[in-house]
Amino acid sequence: METINTTIIDYQHYLTATEIAAIEHEASIMETREAAGIEALKVVQAHRGWISDESLFAISDLLAIPVAQLEGVATFYNLIYRQPVGQNVIHLCDSIACHLTGAGSVLVAIKQYLNIDYGQTTTDGKFTLLSNACLGGCDKAPAMMIGIEHYQHLSPESAVDILQQLAAKGEVNG
Repeated sequence: METINTTIIDYQHYLTATEIAAIEHEASIMETREAAGIEALKVVQAHRGWISDESLFAISDLLAIPVAQLEGVATFYNLIYRQPVGQNVIHLCDSIACHLTGAGSVLVAIKQYLNIDYGQTTTDGKFTLLSNACLGGCDKAPAMMIGIEHYQHLSPESAVDILQQLAAKGEVNG
């Protein structure tokens, strides 16, 4: 298991004023500063795209909570990214319902179209492909989520069409 360096980062010199204000707002509506950890991670990720070690240390400093505790939160939630990701992060559902309804063929089509595997990002930085244990759409399987948008009843063709549309628009979805 990889350990985190115990470096201290002064949040005032690392985080932007906008990030600090948003995190302080979240902390102000929580019972404890510690409870704002996940929201602080989401704030910084929304601005930077992912949570670097430096971001983790800065948030730890701002909220006055241990880095290890914050790292536990960051690695538990699969929507917090601890490494750089593409503009559009594809979460392909990996549940049994999705498998039984064709997620395997959807995965093959996505991998072939993007020329990447799980955990990889396209060379143009537009897409990252990740698996997700469950997206909560079992009655609409197979499903994927890109950003905050959910796509259900996928076929290999419809999944590739969605990716083509996003690539053509140059949009960041979510």
